[in-house]
Amino acid sequence: MTEDSLSADDVAHFLQTHPAFFQEHAELFANLRVPHPNETRAISLGERQIMTLRARAKDLEWQLSGLVHNASGNERISKTLNDWCCRMLAEDDASQIPAHIVRSLGDLFDLPTIALRVWDLPRLTGSEFNEDVTESIRAYARELVKPYCGPLRDQEAAGWLGTAPASLAIIGLRPPGSSEPIGLLVLGSDEAERFTPDMGTAFLDTINQLASASLSRLRGSPDQDDYA
Repeated sequence: MTEDSLSADDVAHFLQTHPAFFQEHAELFANLRVPHPNETRAISLGERQIMTLRARAKDLEWQLSGLVHNASGNERISKTLNDWCCRMLAEDDASQIPAHIVRSLGDLFDLPTIALRVWDLPRLTGSEFNEDVTESIRAYARELVKPYCGPLRDQEAAGWLGTAPASLAIIGLRPPGSSEPIGLLVLGSDEAERFTPDMGTAFLDTINQLASASLSRLRGSPDQDDYA
């Protein structure tokens, strides 16, 4: 290999395959200077390595901070869902559960608009929660195997909200052990980033399970006791 043909890749390969080079040439290692990453001056190789390690440590601190923030947020949401579940369990009159679901979710999650429509619940007839339930709505609910999250896309159920949301979540309500939906829950937000297609739906799934289980109390005959 001649001096003219020596390339940067050749030097890098040589150093990688000869790890003892700098040990054998300690003086060269101590006096070697490299360009500063953000300034025009040169710094020692050791100082450059320290800067690299500090930058990596800073990145790890940001990642850890993000994990702690997310964990704290998840803990708050879990507590909120627990409080919501307790409120529904404490409701003596099952016919009040639909209104309770809408009111409590709005209060607990600070959502400006929420709509709920249910069907096939004999103990809840002639209610505002039975209105505007079309065959296309039922078909949409059957196809909604997981919550929809994202922007408004002319969904028929979004018309229940009154005002067009910047983003929304639509949940098909299915009682435990049943594949047939008994309703749709629509959560609207005036923030475009509140509900996005790439967001996780674990907590929305939990809302589905809790709301559906509570609404199941309305599936019996109209004269049936709430906890019979």
